Amino acid sequence: MNTSFERSVSGKDEWLTPKYIIEALGEFDLDPCSPIVRPWNTAKRHYTIKDDGLTQDWGNSRVFMNPPYGSQTSKWMKKLSEHGNGIALIFARTETRFFFDYIWPKAHAILFLKGRLSFYNVDGTKGKNSAGAPSCLVAYGLYNEILLQRSGLNGKYIKLIV
Repeated sequence: MNTSFERSVSGKDEWLTPKYIIEALGEFDLDPCSPIVRPWNTAKRHYTIKDDGLTQDWGNSRVFMNPPYGSQTSKWMKKLSEHGNGIALIFARTETRFFFDYIWPKAHAILFLKGRLSFYNVDGTKGKNSAGAPSCLVAYGLYNEILLQRSGLNGKYIKLIV
């Protein structure tokens, strides 16, 4: 989702991807987990919670997603790994089962972002606190791998599939 649903100290569940990250990665066709209200677009087309993007057909779309965090992340990463064309913004929880099932063996590259992100509110204002964990961008598909590598985003890039 262009939002995170990991509860923070503020009690909010919805946090938006910083606009500079979207801009650095190029134009996306689809954001299957977009908030209903958003101050900027993350893709040409958006599915919200009302559309249930997880059950929708993503077609041949280049996908960007900031999926619901927590227990739902695995389902979204499974679908993106099977889709094979997109970039996900998730917490860098490399020890989790979904990392071993859907990222390490299937993703083309990962960019571990330096520092902790500050996510945004649905009104476009920057959140007061940084994220509760480090974040990474996970790329599926050669095109997304190249764009991730050339994004200029600060962090450590790791190529996974040769």
